[in-house]
Amino acid sequence: MDKQKLIELLRAGSYVSGAELGKRLGVTRAAVSKAIAALKREGWAIESVPNRGHRLAAEPDRLDRAAILAALGEHPWAGTLELLDTVDSTNNYLKTLGAAGAPHGTAAVADCQTGGRGRLGRRFDSAPGSGIYLSVLLRPACPPQELLTLTAQAAVAVRRAVRTITGTEAGIKWVNDLVLGSRKICGILTELSIEAESGLVSYAVVGVGINCNRPAESFPPELRETAGSILSQTGKRVDRNALAAEMIRALSALPDLDWREEYRAACVNLGKEVQILAPGKEPQTGVALDVGPEAELIVRTEAGVETVQSGEVSVRGLYGYVP
Repeated sequence: MDKQKLIELLRAGSYVSGAELGKRLGVTRAAVSKAIAALKREGWAIESVPNRGHRLAAEPDRLDRAAILAALGEHPWAGTLELLDTVDSTNNYLKTLGAAGAPHGTAAVADCQTGGRGRLGRRFDSAPGSGIYLSVLLRPACPPQELLTLTAQAAVAVRRAVRTITGTEAGIKWVNDLVLGSRKICGILTELSIEAESGLVSYAVVGVGINCNRPAESFPPELRETAGSILSQTGKRVDRNALAAEMIRALSALPDLDWREEYRAACVNLGKEVQILAPGKEPQTGVALDVGPEAELIVRTEAGVETVQSGEVSVRGLYGYVP
């Protein structure tokens, strides 16, 4: 099928039926439906209405280095920004640069990741044309214990960037997700490299994946009950270049960001029934009470008050968790 011709037909402004599109393109209606679904996954805002057809509501927005730099202005990290069309993982990309001596503040932004990763080895679905996949390289020259709150700080930084650009107040699910409603819109992955001789951090890479303008129906079926985007949850499209710049600006305050009070206020776990999933242990249920000074989650269980520093914590009613 001629993809460009299909796009031109959808640009007409009025709805065009699948049958009519198939006739003009010389393909079946099923082939048209498959091609339109693929375009939606690429970020094309196509409206599909039963008994009316399809039309292009908005062109996909493009990440543009010049636009991001213009929004950053004279920020000291502007000169190290790298914009990538497609990469396996922005974290992997910056770890390679970090090992080669790249400076503090190097940032990489990608339109698409083929191997995006989250915590606990999970895959982060990184569709093109609708999200921001961004990593920053830090050189704090400190013991790794001093960076226990780095992921929590990053969550607060990205939350502030989203609020600045969209006016939307996202929640934080311990320890590294931003949520709107009951859907995850953003994940954060922090990775460290330690010098063997000194025991100090050689570099840290903080990676952020955020779903911006992705329609709800474009998520894979297995993610539709848990994942969302700013668009799907608010109905508003986001200027990805402006948000990418604001995220870089906010993350540049790491690792010294004043984070705890905002994190606690935004944390959707607190006061809720949670389930703790720790490797090698039976699941425990309890009520999340607080977030400690090292970003640990404090939970009251039947056995008493426990401090959770790692593992997975599910919140009743969120991401489909109903015990």
